[in-house]
Amino acid sequence: MPAPLQLYDNYTRSLRTFEPLVAGHVGFYACGPTVYDYQHIGNHRYYMFVDLLKRVLQWNGYAVRHVMNITDVGHLTSDADTGEDKMEKGARRTGKTAWEIARLYTDAFLDDLHLLNIEDPTILCRATDHIREQIEFIADIEKNGFAYVTADGVYFDTSKQQDYGYLARLNLEGQEAGKRIDVGDKRHPTDFALWKFTAPGETRQMEWDSPWGRGYPGWHIECSAMAQKYLGDFFDIHCGGEDHIPVHHTNEIAQTEARVGTRLANFWMHCYFLLSNDAKMAKSSGEFLRLTVLQERGYDPLAYRYVCLTAHYRTQMSFSWEALDAAATALDRMRRAIHALPIEPAKPDAVYVARFTDQINDDLNVPRALAVAWEVVRGDLPPAIRRATLVKFDEVLGLRLASWQPTEEVVPADVQALADARAAARKSKAWAEADRLRGALAAAGWEMEDLAGGFKLKRLKTGPGADR
Repeated sequence: MPAPLQLYDNYTRSLRTFEPLVAGHVGFYACGPTVYDYQHIGNHRYYMFVDLLKRVLQWNGYAVRHVMNITDVGHLTSDADTGEDKMEKGARRTGKTAWEIARLYTDAFLDDLHLLNIEDPTILCRATDHIREQIEFIADIEKNGFAYVTADGVYFDTSKQQDYGYLARLNLEGQEAGKRIDVGDKRHPTDFALWKFTAPGETRQMEWDSPWGRGYPGWHIECSAMAQKYLGDFFDIHCGGEDHIPVHHTNEIAQTEARVGTRLANFWMHCYFLLSNDAKMAKSSGEFLRLTVLQERGYDPLAYRYVCLTAHYRTQMSFSWEALDAAATALDRMRRAIHALPIEPAKPDAVYVARFTDQINDDLNVPRALAVAWEVVRGDLPPAIRRATLVKFDEVLGLRLASWQPTEEVVPADVQALADARAAARKSKAWAEADRLRGALAAAGWEMEDLAGGFKLKRLKTGPGADR
């Protein structure tokens, strides 16, 4: 019998057996994008983790209610509640309105999800569609004595909670001792904005009336409000990136405890960063890789999905073109192996399914599950059972193995002529001429693979990694 599902909970800092709060059903909230710019492949590592978790929950027989937010207001450029709203800044950068860039970058984000075969959330909720819920949430926090008003907004008083910062194990005494003088009107360095006022003389594209004054919500309040609206006061799982632990998720928990007395979710799970040259890939650097860049350089987006499957979600992963090349090759081999197997009625092999389940139920250990899949690819199960087993595994892997079809490359006539000439040169043992023609093929963007009785042409990749 397969092992029960074990998940790592960052709140307790322990591996725990997952048991849903309501039998057979899982309430699941995943922090979504701030749509002031395109998402990069580091962001998408997190969204593939969310998709993996959802698929594993479904594999275990649970009906999943998956809620994801779109942050289209309130996310400031600094986690310390300073700087400007990222949406307003993005609007100025692009020359579009904040509402226009929200639509543009949300659509681009959803297009990327589909290219990566990431399942749509059950509910995709936008912060700007839930201003009323956020105001009501803040009003309850204030009524319960956890909020105060300053010249620039309404703030949460973190000193009122004994366990504030427990998720991140924050050293609050150290922060108080080392605080800078300039914290504005905030009472404590860790206090955070629930509602920000529109500054006198400022013109904002996104602002609303509230009981405290005209302005806009803080970043943290939107997730607490929408999660509670769609999943209730206490639900099963809340996800985010590792950078959400010390600020965003810490503050979500504080807000919900202040309003209803729960920590919002039973499990808090976090995906670790994608690193590029040993540094976190981030939009703030001004240089980040989009999925479309990988496509332009000849890579299938699912090759990047395969890369992410080779590392555990709780380990930082370094991106390299060599790793992407290796993943593209492995994915192609797996697809071709399955494509060659007969499509006949057959059931997946129970022993291999149990072994695969043991791995994914061990805190989503997909690298080991992928190794089980390769055992099946290379093994001696009857062909139809081998195919059925691998297609079953793909319910979790999400590589579209069953639907893949090889594409016939159209070879230009001049390239075919070079290849034919090289084949003739090799046959006559004119090695220098054969090498010259191989170079001419490479210059034209093609590679010639010599086979017994002939040859095969394939297009070379362009960009980084093409010469390897």
